[in-house]
Amino acid sequence: MQLRRSGPPKGVEPIPRTSRLTSPSQVPIERLRLTVLRRLNGLLSGDHAGLFPGHGTERGESRPYVPGDDPRYIDWAVTARTHDTHVRDMVADHELDVWLILDSSSSLGFGTGRATKHEVAWSAAGAFALLASNGGNRVGAARSTNRKGRSRPLLIAARGGSAHAGGVLTALLDAPEDGETGDLGRAIEMVGQVAHRRGMAVVISDFLGSPDWERPLRAMSKRHELIAVEVVDPREVDLPDVGLISVVDPETGRRRLIDTAKDGVRERYAELAEERRADVADRLKSCGADHLVLRTDRDWVLDFVRFVSGRKARLMSAGRSGR
Repeated sequence: MQLRRSGPPKGVEPIPRTSRLTSPSQVPIERLRLTVLRRLNGLLSGDHAGLFPGHGTERGESRPYVPGDDPRYIDWAVTARTHDTHVRDMVADHELDVWLILDSSSSLGFGTGRATKHEVAWSAAGAFALLASNGGNRVGAARSTNRKGRSRPLLIAARGGSAHAGGVLTALLDAPEDGETGDLGRAIEMVGQVAHRRGMAVVISDFLGSPDWERPLRAMSKRHELIAVEVVDPREVDLPDVGLISVVDPETGRRRLIDTAKDGVRERYAELAEERRADVADRLKSCGADHLVLRTDRDWVLDFVRFVSGRKARLMSAGRSGR
């Protein structure tokens, strides 16, 4: 199914007219634009393929195989002739579809650091959207809840231009409400159904709860580059000694009393949190996703810059950037 200029395909939401950079949301979007582009100024200059390499559409030159190269690109003719494994690079397509898949479960509304997890998640989505649109790429998005009383997630078609990118971010701006469970797996599936062009998918979530996102994410990796952004709050990995506290699950409303004064409680909490994060990291790696962790108590832009720099250096050293 092709995305036609005459309108969005079936199941894809048009951006509301009130979202086109004329709403009050214009202020945080413009502030984010200044923050991201100023802090990242020069980072990707002259190296467009560093962040958005794509799978490419044109065959490039052959070169010796480097551990980590995609075996699908092995040049068997050259390998047989030289008796040494070679791969053929693909020239990157500089007009890619970049899909932002934002989890809007209630757990994203939590935050004890500089911001809530949703604010960090939205800012990260904005950073990818702004960099993608400035490079001439098309930006589409999905939100794991629709906010219109319908069960399926919100899906916005991929289009080019900074105005469209701003509209996408406005549509994703609203913070999650209590009781929103958010079907992240379904949101990933919906993007996979309409994203026919090879491109990049950025999944942003805290990845709490059941890993129902794993199967659709693995299926998406067969066609698209994947980046998984995990948003973490410090209180999800470490409990302070503040005595007896009442905690609530924002998705179910369940409450429980926890005595944080007990060393055993805090230690067991930290162990379980570490096991859960390690499990998430292993699952994302098995899906072929590059894993970026952002925390609400840290400078997310600094961590974003380090991730982009490291990813670019790794792809360039492996000779897969198409440059």
